[in-house]
Amino acid sequence: MPRKNEKLGVLTVGMGAVTTTLMGGVHAVRNGWGKPIGALTQMKPFSELPLGLAELDDLVFAGWDIFPDNAYEAAQKAAVLDETLLKKMKPSLVSHKPMNGVYDPAYLPSLKGTHIKREKSKWALLQAVRNDIRTFLRKNKLSRAVLVLSHSVESYRPQNRALSTFDGFMRALKKNHPGIPPSMIYSAAAFLECVPVINATPNNWGGMDLLSDMSAMSNIPFVGCDLKTGQTFLKSVIAPALRKRCLGVSGWFSTNILGNRDGFVLDDPQAFRSKERSKKAVLNDIFNPKEMPDLYGQFHHKVEINYYPPRGDNKEGWDNIDLFGWLGYPMQIKVNFLCRDSILAAPLVLDLVLLMDWAHRNGRSGPQDWLGFYFKSPVGSSTGKSSHDLSDQYARLEKLLTSSAGKLL
Repeated sequence: MPRKNEKLGVLTVGMGAVTTTLMGGVHAVRNGWGKPIGALTQMKPFSELPLGLAELDDLVFAGWDIFPDNAYEAAQKAAVLDETLLKKMKPSLVSHKPMNGVYDPAYLPSLKGTHIKREKSKWALLQAVRNDIRTFLRKNKLSRAVLVLSHSVESYRPQNRALSTFDGFMRALKKNHPGIPPSMIYSAAAFLECVPVINATPNNWGGMDLLSDMSAMSNIPFVGCDLKTGQTFLKSVIAPALRKRCLGVSGWFSTNILGNRDGFVLDDPQAFRSKERSKKAVLNDIFNPKEMPDLYGQFHHKVEINYYPPRGDNKEGWDNIDLFGWLGYPMQIKVNFLCRDSILAAPLVLDLVLLMDWAHRNGRSGPQDWLGFYFKSPVGSSTGKSSHDLSDQYARLEKLLTSSAGKLL
C-alpha cells in the first residue's frame, strides 16, 4: 500500500493552459506569492480535517505533450498567468519538459503534433507510455503517482463493443484497432502500472466495463469525466433550484466564446460533439422530463461553443433560460459569466490529485463517484445513478471526508 510520507508524482497528459496554471500555481503557493483559492483541500473546513493528504511540497510534476514547449514556454503561450508572476516561476517551469505524446490525427485533426511517439502500433505505444511511467517513478525515487488526462478534446466516436473488456481491448491494441484513441492508451498504461487515473476531459477513455475490468486487476481507483468549471457549474446550481421550486423550463440556450487552444480544437464538429454530450448531461438528468412532463416535457437544450481568439483563456458564457410558473405564465433568466477557464480548472485538478492519492492509499478502487462534485459527467456509481445536483454532490463529498477523518481521530 502506498505510504503518505513520500513524494507524490503527478503525471499530466497535456502540458497546456490548465496544466501549466496548476504547476505554476502550486509553485506560487509554496513560495507565498498567492493563495490556493478554489481548492477545497487547501481551504477551511476541509484543510482542517486530519486526512493525511499529500502536501504541496510533496508534488513532483511531469507529463506528455504533442508539442515540445517546456512548461514556461507553454504557460507564456497560454497567457493565463501574468508575465510578472511567470518570470518569478521561470526557473521552476523551464525544467519541466514534456515527454513525447501519443498522437493520432484521426482523433485530433485540428492540431498537427510534432513532439510525438514514433512507435508503429498502438500496442507499442502502450508499452512506450508504460515505460515512461516506470522511468519517471524510478528517476524521482517515487513509489506512487496519479495520472491526469488534461489534453485537448478528441473527436467523438461511439463506444465499440470489441473494446468493452480488458481481453478484448488487448487484442484490439495488437490489431491496431482504429477505435482506440490516445486517451485509452494513456489510461490503460496507468492502470497496468498501478497509477490512479483522473479524466478531466470529455474524451473516451473506455466504457465502464473496460474501466472496471482494468481497475479490478490492479485495485486502482479512477474518476471522471470533464471538469465542471464554469457554465455547467452554474447550471448544476440553478437547475436544481428551479426543480425544487417546481418551476417549469421550456428551454435553456447556452453559448460560449473561448480563444485558447481548447476553443480552437472545439471548432472541429466531432470534437465539439464530445464536449456537447458532456455539457448536456447535467440538465437532462436534473430535469428528467419523463418524471415531470408538466414542467419539463417540452424542454429544449441548445449548447454552442465559438472560437474567438481575442478572448484567449478568458471564456465568456451566456445562458438564456425560458421558464414558466403559475398558470403557465412565461419568465426568463439571463446569466453572463465572464470567467477564466484555467483559473477555475487548476484548483479542481489539485483537489482531485490529492483526493485520488488519498483514496488509493486507503484501499479504494473502481469508480470514485463520491467525487462527482468535480465533473460534468460523473463516472457510474455502484449504488445507482449519480446526482448532478451540486448541493447533493457536495454533501456526499463532505460526508465521506468528515466521516473518514472522524475514524482517524
